[in-house]
Amino acid sequence: MAAYCALVIYQHPLAYLLGLEGVALLRAFEGEYDREFTEFRLAEIRALVDSLEEWGDGATVPRLSTADGYDSWSVDYDDIGNTLIDLEQPIVREILDDLPVGVALDAACGTGRHAEYLASLGHRVIGVDSSPGMLAKARAKIAEGQFLEAEIQRLPLPDDHVDLVVCALALTHAPDLAPVLAEFARVLRPGGHLVISESPGLSIGTIGYPLVKYGPDGRPGLMPNRRHLTSEYLTAGLPLGLQVRRCVEPRLGSPMMNPDEKPPTVAAPVQADTPPDIWSLHNWCAAAANAAYRDQPAAIIWHFQLDEA
Repeated sequence: MAAYCALVIYQHPLAYLLGLEGVALLRAFEGEYDREFTEFRLAEIRALVDSLEEWGDGATVPRLSTADGYDSWSVDYDDIGNTLIDLEQPIVREILDDLPVGVALDAACGTGRHAEYLASLGHRVIGVDSSPGMLAKARAKIAEGQFLEAEIQRLPLPDDHVDLVVCALALTHAPDLAPVLAEFARVLRPGGHLVISESPGLSIGTIGYPLVKYGPDGRPGLMPNRRHLTSEYLTAGLPLGLQVRRCVEPRLGSPMMNPDEKPPTVAAPVQADTPPDIWSLHNWCAAAANAAYRDQPAAIIWHFQLDEA
């Protein structure tokens, strides 16, 4: 059996499609869908398996560091639509609108979308990120901000330095929440606020679907995501004096795709040695994809407040 966290990841497009079919069938087995739906899924699985040779050999891709992956993503990060951001951002901003103005840290700030909003509210903004490319984009948006290249597990800030920490869509890359939340609590002043948004990933496993990006050599690589349980946030945060003020889990809408109940008869073209694009793959089992993801939480947003001294 392969190691739990291999240095390379093997992905076959049919493995993903059949996985979606399996989740859809489990939901039908529990009574969410009828016999006709189940029979369509079984026919679709048969057609997919029969087309195995047309899907190629899959791809074996190395893992990327987040700095390298996000450097490549920084070029067009703000230009590509992102359903997750569309769900997350209004809730985060609603929380931020009600907080007092002060010194705000945007941890793993990326291109500065939240830092820019914090500055518009009157905060003095500090941004930290491990990707030079992302930081360059953020600096261009907030000329008066302070931006530092560092890992969020080792923030280059003194104790009790900020009134607010925002960390959006980044903790999925942290193998352990405890040291990161400890750093956030360290730099927060007593009574300060912490706002976190995160994706639970796109699969039912503990490791979510890896993000496909490109390394310094221009070759594709994968930045794996780890699924953190709700209880992990509480276990890591409560002993630090971080009290929960709000927790929201926006759900995916349905349908994600336009369903086509006819089992596919021709396999999609797959480029050799390139990880499959799951969003394109959804077209090959749209009804199963809709059923698998229907009403699943797409994000979790936390508002914590640090105890007063």
